Amino acid sequence: MADVIASPSVRAMARNKGIDIDRLAEGLGRQTIGPEDLGGGAAPASTAPAAPDAANYWDVDHTGYGPVTEEPMSRFAQAAARNLAAAQALIPAVTHHDRADVTAIEALRAELKPEAQARGVRLTALAFHVKALARALREFPKFNAALSTDGKTLYLREYVHIGIAVDTAHGLMVPVIRDADRKGLWRIAAEIADLAFRAQGRKIRQDEMGGASMTITNLGGIGGTAFTPIVNPPEVAILGITRTVTETVWDGETPRPVPMVPLDLSYDHRVINGADAARFLGFCGQLLGEPFRMMF
Repeated sequence: MADVIASPSVRAMARNKGIDIDRLAEGLGRQTIGPEDLGGGAAPASTAPAAPDAANYWDVDHTGYGPVTEEPMSRFAQAAARNLAAAQALIPAVTHHDRADVTAIEALRAELKPEAQARGVRLTALAFHVKALARALREFPKFNAALSTDGKTLYLREYVHIGIAVDTAHGLMVPVIRDADRKGLWRIAAEIADLAFRAQGRKIRQDEMGGASMTITNLGGIGGTAFTPIVNPPEVAILGITRTVTETVWDGETPRPVPMVPLDLSYDHRVINGADAARFLGFCGQLLGEPFRMMF
C-alpha cells in the first residue's frame, strides 16, 4: 500500500493508543486515516511519570490581573495549532541559514516585464524560488523523501510537488504546485497567483492540498531577516524566505551593492545532517544567482 495519509495529530493519537496506523490502513483497505478510525486500541501501559498538564500552567484566571476579551479560535486554526504542536514535538528540527545574490533575477524580471504584461502573468521572485527548489530536490533525493512512523524506512518520492504557504484571513493554507520540476517559470508564476487568489476565498480544492515534497513559506512581502519555519510532516524539510536586502559586497577594493535574499532551511535531523543542508541550500543559491540555468 502507498504511504498512509494522516495528520501529525492523528499519528500522535495512534501512537498513544498503541495502534499501528499502517496495519490499520491495510485492514480498512484505504490510504487515509482520520481520528474517527482510532476508536479501537487501548493506550499502552507506561511506568513513565505523567507529563505536566499544560492546563495547570496556562488556564489561569486572567481577569485577576486586569480586563480581558475572549476570542474563540476557529476550527481551522485549532486543527492547524494541533498539527504544528505535534510536528514541533516529534521532529528534531535544525535550521540552516544562508543567503543568495538575486541581482540576475531582478534584472531578468525587469527585462521580461513587457512579456509578463502581455501574458497577463506577474513573474514574481517566488516563481524562481519554486523552480530552484524543484531542481534541488531532484539533485538531492533525500530532501524529497518521507520517513516512516517507526523511523526505519525512507520513502524516496519520484515526483516533485512544491507546497506554497499562503497567509489568509482564515489561517495558513498550503496549496501545492504539482510536478514543479516539469513546468516552466511562466506556468509556475501563473499557478502561484491562481492558488494564492483562490486560497484567500477558501476556494482551494481538497486535491490541491497535501502530498508536497517540500514547502516554501515566504515572508518577503512582510519583512524580517530570518526565522525558523516548522517542518510539515511527512515532509522532511521546509524553506523559509524573508525580505531581500541590499548589502555591500567587496569586489577587490571596490564596494558593490548587491540584493541578497535570506534563506532559512529547517530540516528533520533524523534524515538530513548539517552538511547535507549546507550543500542543498548552497545549490539553491547558485541557481538563484544564475536564473538562466533554470529556464532550460
